[in-house]
Amino acid sequence: MPRSLPPSGGIGLKSVHYQNVLDDAAETKRPSWVEVHPQNYFGDGGPAHRWLTAIAGVYPLSFHSVGLSLGSAGGLNADDLDQLAVLCDRYQPAMVSDHLSWSGNAHDRYPDLLPIPYTEEALDHFSGEIGKVQDRLQRSILIENPSRYLSYRDDAMSETDFIDALCRKAGCGLLFDINNVEVTATNVGLDMEAYIDAIDPAIVGEIHLAGHAREDHDSGPLLIDDHGSIVSDISWNLYRRFITRAGAKPTLIEWDSNIPEYDVLMAEVAKVEATLANQQASEPRHAIAR
Repeated sequence: MPRSLPPSGGIGLKSVHYQNVLDDAAETKRPSWVEVHPQNYFGDGGPAHRWLTAIAGVYPLSFHSVGLSLGSAGGLNADDLDQLAVLCDRYQPAMVSDHLSWSGNAHDRYPDLLPIPYTEEALDHFSGEIGKVQDRLQRSILIENPSRYLSYRDDAMSETDFIDALCRKAGCGLLFDINNVEVTATNVGLDMEAYIDAIDPAIVGEIHLAGHAREDHDSGPLLIDDHGSIVSDISWNLYRRFITRAGAKPTLIEWDSNIPEYDVLMAEVAKVEATLANQQASEPRHAIAR
């Protein structure tokens, strides 16, 4: 029986930190849960699986897939889905997620998570592909809101309306990436706070926080979603705004490039815990009737 993700701070697990998370002497500096990219564990054995087996004995796991390509017109990546199903049977992760994107066609695979148009046709297609995944895995999954660098001229609905409709139509949940809100809003000209306020907390099963790079151009700033630095002040403020309304949610510090020392990563987790503690302390307390 898979354990649930606690509503507290987790980390995106990297091989350089395997020993750190298992170090008994560092128990006070442990995350509450860990997330991995399952594609890194599609082999049958070897050191990676020995480490993950040991870590799964201590922590709840979340699988954050990067390869299903649910938005591809020709359908999802069936090989990835088969291997993901095997891995889920083996480790029983608390959560499984993928992206609101596509990354391949009938002839090529791309190392990018590319945006989809927000149309009724795309909604029908994407929800159908999610249904195939959920039927194969026998569980609901989460879909992550994208980081975008462009928008389609023929979009028929906003991103938040598309996400809400998708979750209800497909019966999935949302992996709410706060950094992606900052990146997308800056790049395509959206209101960040309005975006945050438009998300229904009931559909959110997990939150991601990450850093990004910034390029300054004559036309304005361009944010690059590289997950290679600390979380920005803007993203922290957006996170506080959301959890003030939503309450505590499992929150991941995602760091995929320029991997830092373990203590730097855990300092970001400590900020998550402090933010959640402050939010809970500020909630109104009701008198107990006698």
